[in-house]
Amino acid sequence: MGESTNHDLIVLGGGPAGYSAAIYAARAALDVLVIEQGMPGGQIATTDEVENYPGIPGVTGGELGMKLQEHAERLGAATEFAMVTSLTKDADGLFHVGAGETDFVAPAVVVATGATPRQVGFAGEERFRGRGVSYCATCDGMFYRGKRVYVVGGGNAACEEGLFLTRFADEVIMVVRRDVFRAPQGVVDRLMSNDKVSVRFGTSIVSLEGEALPDKIVFRDNASEEITQESLEPGSFGVFVFAGTQPATELVRDLVDCGPDGGILTDESMATKTAGLFAAGDVRSKRLRQVITAASDGAIAATSAYQYLEQFR
Repeated sequence: MGESTNHDLIVLGGGPAGYSAAIYAARAALDVLVIEQGMPGGQIATTDEVENYPGIPGVTGGELGMKLQEHAERLGAATEFAMVTSLTKDADGLFHVGAGETDFVAPAVVVATGATPRQVGFAGEERFRGRGVSYCATCDGMFYRGKRVYVVGGGNAACEEGLFLTRFADEVIMVVRRDVFRAPQGVVDRLMSNDKVSVRFGTSIVSLEGEALPDKIVFRDNASEEITQESLEPGSFGVFVFAGTQPATELVRDLVDCGPDGGILTDESMATKTAGLFAAGDVRSKRLRQVITAASDGAIAATSAYQYLEQFR
């Protein structure tokens, strides 16, 4: 590996958790580096509108991500946009973060890598990913202008994204595995008041079939087990999957313990089982994954990292 750079604290992930950690670390006069592989804001950057972050109503996810980056950098934090491929700890207690040809070194790390969309597992889901199957309405909704879309999921994300897709699609069909939505009633009411939206409760997608693009979708009635199918013109429809997320723990699995939800286990100070390694945001094992809880985690993690570093000064 070529270049090596040294810092007090490295934050992996530039979402609400990561940049909140960077803000608190920079205010504590730490040399802090945020490494983000995509856009400022992380997963929230793909959200059309953030309605529940206190004090900033109606901001888009992309705008909030930029504000977080600008805030942290104004206080002295730095951002590196790179794909991290390794995280190790040496015998001297220093962490080495490998990204490209650079070895980023620090005695403390906050892992705020977030979570990735979870697949539901129907046949053809992976095959047609990006060619009829999507996990981001903000990213891909425009490609379905005037078309039909099926939205898989009954939670808050599915309902919010389904409503967003009505801006483009002529028809939005919610495919809900259970007999009820799991989203807040206010969100459900807004969704169902839109004339473009219909719902198929107690239904699952069995498979998506076709050649270059899907042209047939097969459903199962979860109560009767009846199988039905619909054939459509290739390119005339799409399937959007919103079935939760999977914490992105690949880099640190040898350094942490994980809970039943796949997230990293920490104590109340956001510390993992490895000294100097902290976790914050959606990558943690936790009950509620929201922007506000991610930001809170980041603040705690940075404060704990500062206290950890103080013992070596």
